[in-house]
Amino acid sequence: MNAFASTRIEKLRERAIDPVICYDEFYLHFYRCLSQSEGCFEHRIGQAWAYAFEHMTPVIDEDELIVGKASGRLTGDRQQEWLALRNGIARDYETSYGQDSHMAVDYESVLREGICGILDRIGRYLENCTPAQRAFYEACIFCLQGVIAFANRYAEHAKALAEACADEKRRQELHTIARICARVPQYPAESFYEAVQSVHFIAFCLSVAPFRPDSMQQFQLGHPDRFLLPYYENDMAKGTLTQEDAQLLLDCLSIQINHRVPSGLSSGYMVGGRDRSGRIVANPLTRMGLQVIEDIRLLHPAVGLCWTDGMPEELMTFSCQILSHGRSHPAIFNDDVITRGLMGYGVPATDAHEYIHSNCVEITPAAASNVWVASPYTNMLSFLLKRMDREYADFDELLETVLADLDLSIQRNFEEQNEFRKRRGVKGFHPLLSCFVRDCLENGTDIEHGGARYNWIMPSFVGMANLVDSLYVLKKLVFEQKEMSIAELKKAIDADFEGCEALRRRLLNGVAKYGNDEDEVDSLFTGIVEHIIEECRKYQPVFQNARLIPSVFCWVMHEKLGSETGASPDGRHAGFPLGDGSGPCQGREKNGPTASILSSTKWPHQELIGGVAVNMKFSKKMFGDASCDKMRSLIHTYLDRGGFELQINVVDRETLLAAQQNPEMYRDLLVRIGGYSDYFVRISPQMQAEILERTAHEV
Repeated sequence: MNAFASTRIEKLRERAIDPVICYDEFYLHFYRCLSQSEGCFEHRIGQAWAYAFEHMTPVIDEDELIVGKASGRLTGDRQQEWLALRNGIARDYETSYGQDSHMAVDYESVLREGICGILDRIGRYLENCTPAQRAFYEACIFCLQGVIAFANRYAEHAKALAEACADEKRRQELHTIARICARVPQYPAESFYEAVQSVHFIAFCLSVAPFRPDSMQQFQLGHPDRFLLPYYENDMAKGTLTQEDAQLLLDCLSIQINHRVPSGLSSGYMVGGRDRSGRIVANPLTRMGLQVIEDIRLLHPAVGLCWTDGMPEELMTFSCQILSHGRSHPAIFNDDVITRGLMGYGVPATDAHEYIHSNCVEITPAAASNVWVASPYTNMLSFLLKRMDREYADFDELLETVLADLDLSIQRNFEEQNEFRKRRGVKGFHPLLSCFVRDCLENGTDIEHGGARYNWIMPSFVGMANLVDSLYVLKKLVFEQKEMSIAELKKAIDADFEGCEALRRRLLNGVAKYGNDEDEVDSLFTGIVEHIIEECRKYQPVFQNARLIPSVFCWVMHEKLGSETGASPDGRHAGFPLGDGSGPCQGREKNGPTASILSSTKWPHQELIGGVAVNMKFSKKMFGDASCDKMRSLIHTYLDRGGFELQINVVDRETLLAAQQNPEMYRDLLVRIGGYSDYFVRISPQMQAEILERTAHEV
């Protein structure tokens, strides 16, 4: 990157570290129109979307090349009006239950057809449809016309800024922005620049959520090294684009994610893997998508490298080099395992290759999903603690009792989430999103009413390692060695080991733990995972092509659920976070990273399409010349053994402690949490303590 581009990126990234993300202006216009409109529900909603886009204030900051962001918080009378509308009419439309936005939409069709092409398709569907479908299609038309008006406002604003700009170079940039915004996303993209801007406009416009104004949307960018490649190759062949220019545009696109997705959430893209035809994807944009991580060094994008046999090893080497610099991305995903897992759930190969990590590690078919991820999170340790209320004849009886409670929880949670789906099917309506998700337009059915091709629910099971470690303590000390009764152990944990520190250390360090290649412990993890998989197969959610698909990751829920959970037989104190994903609990890997990987891959991953997150932390202080090669070898061992996803932090304990003492000096210090990354100084003290507790391997 040349000095001028580097200076631009530094200015843009500095503003993106602490952005103001607020869509209240859109919501004010939306509900102002809705409160004054008449006619059928669908028309009123569509018109409100269009009106809000038509009146949204365009914002173009200095140095930006990719444009489109929220205008900030309302003040004065406008703020009071929005609050009044929210307390009145908005409450009648909010759908606070359930999930949304954990997906990548059909960017490829947007680039190929433009909105005008999608409108033409809707026109053909209108020729033969039911009255209900007609109302849906007409709402879609209103929404799409609003997006066009929004882009045109940006074109006009950029032109006005250009005319007032004294700097010749910036004036030319603004004229280019004006020209591009006047074309996309209304028309098919004709250049790489247009394609990048079009993708951002769609992602940004979908990020407003008038029915869920308190939720922040997390739309992903799919696989840009696939859908942007034709435009890149064409421009390079014509000589109208350089690789440096393309990298700058990708960097600018990625910086904008930070202006629409706040910290605590996750949004990004994937590179690599295999395309719909099964061909390996490894092109210049694949490497450039990874280079973004180094260039902008921000929370977003969350980048996933989809790895499959036959990919150039240089990409893995480059990824390890990036991670060795202390970046929290890329996460490494096993393309072959994930593709097989999707196909095992009935997804055809073409769609199975086009998956996306829809937030952290949850896998959904790109451009075709309305999947509710992490719905809900389940505290696995709680089932054991609840059942430590009596003695049992043997360990098998205890385990069967715990699993029976787990089964009942799965059933009840499924019934609740399924009921939420039904209620959203009545109250929810999202015609704009439906325009970009297969097969909503083809079916003439809104995404909230079941129009998407895939309508899964994905519960996640948190604290698996805590449950396994605790069960194994009971198995060895209570049932086999008979050192104590359940009642005696329960008395100690109910007191959070007060006066029993020697016992706590015995539980923590004197009994084998998951993560050390101990088959007897690891087999418990395997058995519980297999039980969960089989139990989830029993349930069929509402809507077509719907399944209940499990996951074992946690996002931030290991902290929340841990804070609500008392001390446990594994030696964990009350309130401390549960295990941070699918790997061992914090600090319990005693036999090195290879043993940890062996334990974490003894159980089946491919059925857990809802997400598997295995964290590994390496000491940056001990990182030497050969460390990247050793890290690469460990990653391949994990993948070769059927591992689903691996995420790596290379950081020093000293740096983390310094950040606690002087947070302003470490505003952009990123750490990997439980499937996603966050700024270390913004997470809670409990989460910081959990990060510090993780084992730092030496390689």
